[in-house]
Amino acid sequence: MNDFRSLRVVVRFIVLVVILVSGLIGCSSPLIQKEEDPIKFSPSIISNRFTDQQDSQPVWQMKPKTPIRAIYVSSYVANSQRIKELIDLVNRTELNAMVLDINSGILLSSVAHRNNTPIFAPSTKKSANHFRQVIQKLKNHHIYLIARITAFKDPDLASRVPAWTLKQKNGTVWRDRSGTAWIDPFRQEAWKYKMDMAEYAAELGFDEVQFDYVRFPENGSKVDAEVTYANPQGWTKSEAIRRFLHRASIRCHKKGIRMSADVFGMVGSLTNDMGIGQSWNLIAKEVDVISPMIYPSHYSKGTWGIDNPDLSPGPIITHALRDAAKYNKKLKGKGIETAKVRPWLQAFTAGWLDPHQKYGAAQIREQIQAARNAGFNSYMLWNSSSRYPIYNK
Repeated sequence: MNDFRSLRVVVRFIVLVVILVSGLIGCSSPLIQKEEDPIKFSPSIISNRFTDQQDSQPVWQMKPKTPIRAIYVSSYVANSQRIKELIDLVNRTELNAMVLDINSGILLSSVAHRNNTPIFAPSTKKSANHFRQVIQKLKNHHIYLIARITAFKDPDLASRVPAWTLKQKNGTVWRDRSGTAWIDPFRQEAWKYKMDMAEYAAELGFDEVQFDYVRFPENGSKVDAEVTYANPQGWTKSEAIRRFLHRASIRCHKKGIRMSADVFGMVGSLTNDMGIGQSWNLIAKEVDVISPMIYPSHYSKGTWGIDNPDLSPGPIITHALRDAAKYNKKLKGKGIETAKVRPWLQAFTAGWLDPHQKYGAAQIREQIQAARNAGFNSYMLWNSSSRYPIYNK
């Protein structure tokens, strides 16, 4: 009996040792694996891999189902008594939408800091509070509202967060010919700020966010020789713009609003990115609406065989939109869904040109008709002073 008891004690001891050893092996194995394969467990690498995967997934587009016909309204005009005249203009014509600045002129945006990191914050100024009341008034009139956000040519943000700006080779802030500092389009910290602003626009009741200056500065080769980009990923300019718009679209869609992007007029006719990172093939699949700025006055003499483009608005609009249609047709032929095309049309007089003509109701109607003949029923009218003639429906 004593021998049996002794045997039981020995067996219990052996079992206990086995359990302890197994526990130690079980606890130590992941630690050993982590030391042998650190990449697998690196949070930053996992984050980058997730972002790359997300950036390659197609955007589910929320394209407008009905034609949108808009006028540009500066924030200063929106905050003035003239807004009543523009509401009346919308009511008396086929117009149904307004494009409002929200981060230029009267700013709805500001910069706060969290853990020493700049973040988006709504402006608390009196003018901003009044602007928000105007936005609600326009909503009550059932006007389709588009929030225009200047993406990378943003002097206010550049002055508040100079760390995000394009830098010269010596590290100082780079400025364009007009003395304006630009946000470096490669800086993803700045991307988040702009996307937070877009989400805020959705909360205010906007139906769509439109990114303007969503590009690098013009004269690309000259700028490339002067600046040092914050581009550790080694992306091309067009890839950086594509990724920014891709992520912004996802966030806007989660808020239930559409997203659009303005591009140079010739982007729809050329095969390169013009040195500014705007590629029609890349942008058209990332946004709901793509808006080429096809102002006749901005085309060089002789374009498409037209001696004076400003004097021939109809033919310019026709050529530009036919080229854009061809681009989209090729993409759709590859099974790629493309954005709706809603062009910016000229509603201003280019007095600096010789020769030029005054752009009134007749010239606006000519452009609109040319767009319709090309198959496009949506448009936006640009006049920096927000003054527009009344034209018949």
